[in-house]
Amino acid sequence: MDRMVGTVSRGVRAPIIRQGDNLAKIVVDSVLAASESEGFEIRDKDVIAVTEAVVARAQGNYATVSQIAEDVRSKFGDETVGILFPILSRNRFSICLKGIAMGCKKVVLMLSYPSDEVGNHLIDLDLLDEKGVNPWSDVLTEEKYRELFGYQKHYFTGVDYVAYYKQVIEEAGAEVEIIFANNPKAILAYTDCVLTCDIHTRARTKRILKANGAKKVYGLDDIMTSSIEGSGWNDRYGLLGSNKATEDSVKLFPIHCQDMVDKIHALMTERTGKNVEVMIYGDGAFKDPVGKIWELADPVVSPAHTPGLEGTPNEVKLKYLADNNFAELSGDSLKEAIKDYIKEKDEKAVSLKGTMETQGTTPRQITDLIGSLADLTSGSGDKGTPIVYVQGYFDNYTK
Repeated sequence: MDRMVGTVSRGVRAPIIRQGDNLAKIVVDSVLAASESEGFEIRDKDVIAVTEAVVARAQGNYATVSQIAEDVRSKFGDETVGILFPILSRNRFSICLKGIAMGCKKVVLMLSYPSDEVGNHLIDLDLLDEKGVNPWSDVLTEEKYRELFGYQKHYFTGVDYVAYYKQVIEEAGAEVEIIFANNPKAILAYTDCVLTCDIHTRARTKRILKANGAKKVYGLDDIMTSSIEGSGWNDRYGLLGSNKATEDSVKLFPIHCQDMVDKIHALMTERTGKNVEVMIYGDGAFKDPVGKIWELADPVVSPAHTPGLEGTPNEVKLKYLADNNFAELSGDSLKEAIKDYIKEKDEKAVSLKGTMETQGTTPRQITDLIGSLADLTSGSGDKGTPIVYVQGYFDNYTK
């Protein structure tokens, strides 16, 4: 009988991870226990995805607000600091902002509008049109923003992030001025010392600022790149990818991720004899049509993975083949013709990029696709499944 099930994604429960735990052993033990409990077989090309949060927890990769403040102070001294393009998030940015503000005397906070980089909206687009505001050219003061738009609250969180971020900065002991603009050069009318907090556009923002006379330019990826007074650190991403741990500390994005991937892969091979792919994942990359947020607040979906997860899918669209290449066929004849087409494609290993047969397939990296699947499977709440086991992802219609 033909296999009737394709890709399966399972959330795997694990113990609560603490600093110093042998995470590789816990991951493998948990997967094998789940396999025995649920009766599924470990196969070659299955995928183990481990959330970055438990990797960082096992590493103890944390930093306090005072440690963040010390790093900021060492870079900017007593200068007025422009804080550029932060995302609107209590979990992702508020504690970072607290530490940054503690290291400054005065902050000019420049918020992008109508939304932040990942899609959290300050203002509805229709309201922008109604008020005749051009977000690409108009620079708004806090007073003008309030006059035009009042006190807008986030659709899901119910938070007025303008008021909230202002309160965080003031309570940290810094003077604050808030402006709204989308051109990085706008901040230079207020200060030439800038900490840009955008994630995926940070290289461009830094380039523009430096080319237009900024004296000091750093990004979140330049803060906490080495240990400050015994803190954790991330030499590649700094504060990018960090999350709130307590009211006075953040969990940083994990370091040495490839080492962890390799340990899990080797241990799975030793215990099962199977070549199981492994990846560490953070945020998935997908957009919510209601809240408009584009989930990816981490610098990458997967900071480390086994080589078998590199590249992009080389798939054909079955409905295209059925409606075009084999439009005259039906039933078993159609099924066999499509299978033969896929087998020939796989055997020749020819890239189908740009061909009509691939239109409508998802043009993304495999790690981004599986990472998004894993993120949706594990969720962000109390499911208790920091490990996701994916089977059949690399199968196709011929299997």
